[in-house]
Amino acid sequence: MTTISNDLFEDDLDLPDPVAQQRYAHLVGLDHVKMRLAKEAELILQPQLLREWSLRTHNTVLPAVDRLAHRPPLIIFAGDVGTGKTTLAETFADAIARRHRIDVRVKRLSLRARGTGAVGEMTRLIGTAFDGVLDEARLAGTTRPTILVIDEADALAQSREASQMHHEDRAGVNALIRGISQIATEAPGVLVVMCTNRIGALDPAIRRRAAAEFDFARPDATQRAAILTSLFEGIPLGPSDLQELVKLTGPDERGYGHTYSDLVDRVLAAVCLTAYPDQPVTANLIAEQIRRCPPTPPFTAQS
Repeated sequence: MTTISNDLFEDDLDLPDPVAQQRYAHLVGLDHVKMRLAKEAELILQPQLLREWSLRTHNTVLPAVDRLAHRPPLIIFAGDVGTGKTTLAETFADAIARRHRIDVRVKRLSLRARGTGAVGEMTRLIGTAFDGVLDEARLAGTTRPTILVIDEADALAQSREASQMHHEDRAGVNALIRGISQIATEAPGVLVVMCTNRIGALDPAIRRRAAAEFDFARPDATQRAAILTSLFEGIPLGPSDLQELVKLTGPDERGYGHTYSDLVDRVLAAVCLTAYPDQPVTANLIAEQIRRCPPTPPFTAQS
């Protein structure tokens, strides 16, 4: 049995968990992603559910079910910084855990798995990490599905077609592909979720193995309205006030609007700290702080 080094992972998240539930609920404006993701992940983590559905509705296991059951257990989240990718990756399984009354473990691979550049080190570390996940999954069986989150995945899975890529990095990508293939054949109930700001930088072989890719764009007007309404619940905002705030947080001559994180982490904090301790929060105060907290520029690193 492989013992997982604590250096290769951040602290595990065991779901269901009230903090994860709250973080997931606060991701407003992503309902379209949440709905599709829930089905994709549920059927990868608990493949027997698809067979049960087929038997219940068709009185047989359809050939399509067998095909779906052999999809690689990999989902990719791609999009700009601050659009909610990592938070969703770490928390979406909380809803699955509650619905099916099961435990789900979320393991988060650390970028320390890249190693220090020594020959063979990255390959060994990635192999060790996947071996440990596989051992845990075998012990848990189907009673406790596992999510393996790989944030900033382009740092580990950069395309091997890049001319400047070091041999050690190429070997690391090969180890990553082997690990995903092992999970697919040896550990039903394990799902790998990769998050990246540079989808074009991922190795094509990694992308071909993904069961699904989800694109995270900056929130549109409807989504910004939902986010602002949620953030400032209890504040008297009329329709015209909300319309003005949505306009202020959208694209203007810059060509880009506020991200989810811009609104949650910067605008909300600025509004509350400006009002505290003597002023009430008003629509004018929110608008003033939005103007003082411009959106962060899009991630423009070459992909």
